[in-house]
Amino acid sequence: MKKNPTKDSIVEAAIALFNTKGYNGTSIRDIAGLANVNIANISYYFNGKQGLLEYCYIHFFEAYIALLEKVFRQNDTSPTVKLKNCIEGIISFQCQNPQLTRFVLREVSIDSQVVREIMSTYSVKEKYIFTKIIEEGIARKEFNRISIPYSIIQIKGFLSMPFIHSYYLKEVLHVFLHEDYFQKKYVQEINKWIDEIICTYKKELYTIN
Repeated sequence: MKKNPTKDSIVEAAIALFNTKGYNGTSIRDIAGLANVNIANISYYFNGKQGLLEYCYIHFFEAYIALLEKVFRQNDTSPTVKLKNCIEGIISFQCQNPQLTRFVLREVSIDSQVVREIMSTYSVKEKYIFTKIIEEGIARKEFNRISIPYSIIQIKGFLSMPFIHSYYLKEVLHVFLHEDYFQKKYVQEINKWIDEIICTYKKELYTIN
């Protein structure tokens, strides 16, 4: 897809400001100033701040669901590998887009009409894919007979926690999301949890030098 520098700069500015000042604390003038564009450009591309917010949601969740669907369609792949590939793909995507991820995950915790619409579309698709993978794993005796809703809660926690608490990770734990080491190590830790808690048999221990 051909890039639009003006549109992209508006989105990048909006995400940065939404993260630091909050959605309500950010004005169209703030976004235009940081993006170095005319205010009219924001109206033209997004029909105002609300349209820009919805664009950020859609941009994030379309990519998120596309990753899950791509893995889900791998019919020759075992449920264990599918689950791990979903985890790795999402963590990689979120590490590449940390500010967008942080903003979206924070905003979807707030009850609003837009969030309810997201829950009725993207979140339902996400639940369906994780449910089907886990059900297949149980049916094939790869997975223990675990509670699917509670397992999804745990998986969602693994996927969101570093980005919601990125300041804590950086300032207290001295862990940095932009480092390749974090992504590699964190995925290994989640895979270890899958092997030891979800799977019916233990696999090789994961180590990192």
